[in-house]
Amino acid sequence: MRLALAEADAAAATRDVPIGAVVLDADGSVLGRGRNVREAEHDPTGHAEVVALREAARARGEWRLEGCTLVVTLEPCTMCAGAVVLSRVERLVFGAFDEKAGAVGSLWDVVRDRRLNHRPEVVSGVLAVESTRRLDDFFATQRR
Repeated sequence: MRLALAEADAAAATRDVPIGAVVLDADGSVLGRGRNVREAEHDPTGHAEVVALREAARARGEWRLEGCTLVVTLEPCTMCAGAVVLSRVERLVFGAFDEKAGAVGSLWDVVRDRRLNHRPEVVSGVLAVESTRRLDDFFATQRR
């Protein structure tokens, strides 16, 4: 999670929402890193999770990320939760819950929907205070 938090800090430095993600293989090696780049790249799909999953798939040479873990600082939205399912990530670890747009238990629970063909293990609340603090600090500066 500390690597994901570092990515979140890098996003904030470019005026993007401070959300970071990393994809780890079964041995714990980093396959992909991502941070929000929606503002920097003018890309509505530029969420940290999508960026990290794309990089991991390129590193692996295939879209299936079986055996991998996605670590992200904020509960994924519906788009990102769908990408987690479609990429067949084995485990999703996230920090803070997102009561406004979270799709891993807050508003929806996309990744645990029994109608889908893949359901990753979910670990939530990891370094949630640190993740929340970054978001709170970022949005406090936006409201001034």
